[in-house]
Amino acid sequence: MKQPKLVDATQEELDALLTLARAASFPQHQLELLEGVLGTFVYVMQSLQNAKMTLTRFRHRLFGKRTENRAAIKKQIGCDAGSATDQAERAVAAAANEPVPQTQVQMRAADSTEGKKRKGHGRNGADMYRGAGVVACIHPNVQPGAPCPACEVGKLYLAEPRTIVKMSGQLPIGAIVYKLDNWRCRLCEAIFTAPMPDGVDARKYDESCASMIAMLRYGNGMPFHRLEGLQACLGVPLPDATQWDIVDRAATGPRHVFGEMIRQAAQAEVLHNDDTPARILDLMGCRRAKAEAAGGEMSKTKAINTSGIVALMGTQKVMLFFTGPAHAGRNLAQVLAHRATELAPPIQMCDALSANVKGDFETILSHCIAHGRRKFVEVAVHFPAPCLRVIEDLATVYRHDAHCKDQKMPDAQRLDYHQDRSGPLLLRLKIWMLRQLEQRQVEPNSGLGEALRYMLKHWKTLTLFLRKAGAPLDNNICERCLKKAIIHRKNSLFYRSQHGAEVGDIYMSLIYTCQSCGANPFAYLQTLQKHVKAVASMPQQWLPWNYQSALSCAA
Repeated sequence: MKQPKLVDATQEELDALLTLARAASFPQHQLELLEGVLGTFVYVMQSLQNAKMTLTRFRHRLFGKRTENRAAIKKQIGCDAGSATDQAERAVAAAANEPVPQTQVQMRAADSTEGKKRKGHGRNGADMYRGAGVVACIHPNVQPGAPCPACEVGKLYLAEPRTIVKMSGQLPIGAIVYKLDNWRCRLCEAIFTAPMPDGVDARKYDESCASMIAMLRYGNGMPFHRLEGLQACLGVPLPDATQWDIVDRAATGPRHVFGEMIRQAAQAEVLHNDDTPARILDLMGCRRAKAEAAGGEMSKTKAINTSGIVALMGTQKVMLFFTGPAHAGRNLAQVLAHRATELAPPIQMCDALSANVKGDFETILSHCIAHGRRKFVEVAVHFPAPCLRVIEDLATVYRHDAHCKDQKMPDAQRLDYHQDRSGPLLLRLKIWMLRQLEQRQVEPNSGLGEALRYMLKHWKTLTLFLRKAGAPLDNNICERCLKKAIIHRKNSLFYRSQHGAEVGDIYMSLIYTCQSCGANPFAYLQTLQKHVKAVASMPQQWLPWNYQSALSCAA
């Protein structure tokens, strides 16, 4: 069978064809056949589009998305950054009787006039090696003020030192074997053992050992068993069960700080929350069934999640992780239970999933605009022109927000800026979306129709940044936070028990909060272990961003 010519027809064109058929006095049975054929055509094409979109989402969940930036989207739909895209955008704008949007050339020119600097990819300077030791090398034959050996006239002075960085490999967990002289009396059998060197105690595992294991497991996802194999290969055996015992015993100080971080996060002005799947073996499968048969108390919810909560407190960010059967809304409720009653409700940024807001708490809800944008990205191949319209308008909003960040605008000034620049743009976008659905220019049950209905349904919460000072645009900071838990899940796979998950949440929260505020998590975890009593009595003085002051006083 010869392949037919592919035809792209709109619903209006099909309706017009049926109208002509009725006017031509088709026999009733032939008219019904034509209506059935056209209806089948529309149904099959919509089903095919939905199937392709479902397969695309499934592939993204399995293997992840490479990128969602505009250049990649345009390349995917066969448009370059020039005339093809501009013509599509102008056609959409003309159909809606709206101002023609900027062309790509104009937007690139606008971006260049804002003085943006591209990220560099050069080598790290010596000042970037904050964890490296520094050795001062004194010239053996030169003194300040001495005559120059080259010209014998000028005087020498100390200039900027030349810096050379030397890197060396070492074990994750090292070991030193101390062989102490052991003297024994032949008569009374008394034993005299040589003392340990100064500064060395009798403990087998010091604070650095627990800190490094925690960094590898909860900061980078390395399973205990994998570290056990590496250590055995390098001649310093460290069984996986021993690793767990070490980090569990060392969690006393971090546990006190984790509780204080929860109290601090509860007072924040903006809170982000979201979930990602997790595994706890005791709450799954045969272990769960055995516990239920023995009369143990188990959660009614079988789903297990790691909830990420990011609290923005001025210049500080607190990152909290909670793993268990509770979803993000319930975990946020536990955090906000520590909030001072005299404070106003905070801004809560999340996606539109109902689990994010289920809980006994009061917040000002703001939804992630990136989630709404993603729905248009997923169907951009099938509906290029209208999807590009939405993506470009949202890109303009993000440029406005980036300008506010570059200028370090206060929240009130940022609100005014968005109201002046982003407000009219988004109002036109909303009117255009409503017109697409009301005038039946888009099939409501198609992928594009679902994306439009999602945006319109949550429009008020998606655009909170136009009415509330300090409201963020998206939940990307929490998404990045949860990537840390996803790295752990993909590598270490699971926790054995709820207690193990709790210990993992404590270390993960401290490690990534340290990274967000520029502190060294390895040194910080050692400090908490060395000053357990002081940390337990005043945990608010030993937070990742202020512990250096308490450490100086303790010294």
